[in-house]
Amino acid sequence: MNTPESRPPEPPLNDAGLDVSRIRAITLDLDDTLWPIWPTIARAEGVLQAWLAEHAPATATLCGDKAVLREVRNQMNSERPELAHDMSALRRESIRRVLQRAGDDPALAEPAFEAFFAERQRVDLFEDALPALKFLSNRFPVVALSNGNADVHRVGIGAHFRASIGAREFGVGKPDPRIFHAAAQAAGVETTQVLHIGDDAHLDGVGALNAGMQLAWVNREGHAWDHAPLAPHITVPELLALCRALG
Repeated sequence: MNTPESRPPEPPLNDAGLDVSRIRAITLDLDDTLWPIWPTIARAEGVLQAWLAEHAPATATLCGDKAVLREVRNQMNSERPELAHDMSALRRESIRRVLQRAGDDPALAEPAFEAFFAERQRVDLFEDALPALKFLSNRFPVVALSNGNADVHRVGIGAHFRASIGAREFGVGKPDPRIFHAAAQAAGVETTQVLHIGDDAHLDGVGALNAGMQLAWVNREGHAWDHAPLAPHITVPELLALCRALG
């Protein structure tokens, strides 16, 4: 946890000013807003590598070559653009391709992916995340809005959400305004009545503002806002600061 002494200095703010009276629902990003994503992915990839070492050793050896993995990812991005918003399918098909290249059974892609995916749902919540979720969900309908493939129910926080909208299921991801409009509809309110909370200035910030939502930018690392003339309505270093602002 960042202490006041260790937290990076916050940049000068140019917030538009939060209108609490307008808020009838919350949309909430997941990765890097409720938990740090890269430690989760690194751990899940370690589980995948161990699974492959046991069940497909030739593939496990091939996966040790980062250049091969990079090449497979690039091929998938160019050859399967329809999967751009489906992180699960991209991961599964990448595993299948490496299995084929190594001479292993490509049918192993399904159980290999499941090993990865189960571990991907084991997240370490930021210390402020669960208290903030309880606060928000007691006051507003909350809709998860993510480009990733976390499952709020498998993570163990599904009880705090009215609905979950993902890029995989919806077909487009943030910052496309359409996915924000869909999340507002899932919450049962107008888009202008939603406060979106997220960490990514472009995907969450620009997307929500262009969709007509108010934006709470969770800026844990003290980054500069580079999307003027757009501006968040409020910038906070962690979620409980936002809860205090909401009263």
